[in-house]
Amino acid sequence: MEQKEFGLNDVVEMKKAHPCGTNRWKIIRLGMDIRIKCEGCEHSVLIPRREFARKMKKVLVKHEE
Repeated sequence: MEQKEFGLNDVVEMKKAHPCGTNRWKIIRLGMDIRIKCEGCEHSVLIPRREFARKMKKVLVKHEE
């Protein structure tokens, strides 16, 4: 399985859309669990890293440091 590259403050697209209708999420915390925030309604969700990697489709905007 390929290793997906993502980092803090990247905007990603998930496989399933959020109930508010948007599919863009911003990564706001990295660790064993990853916290992502919906770009539409600002709702945040904390999910395990393994589950996040499985449910992420692609990185839309890569944050430059």
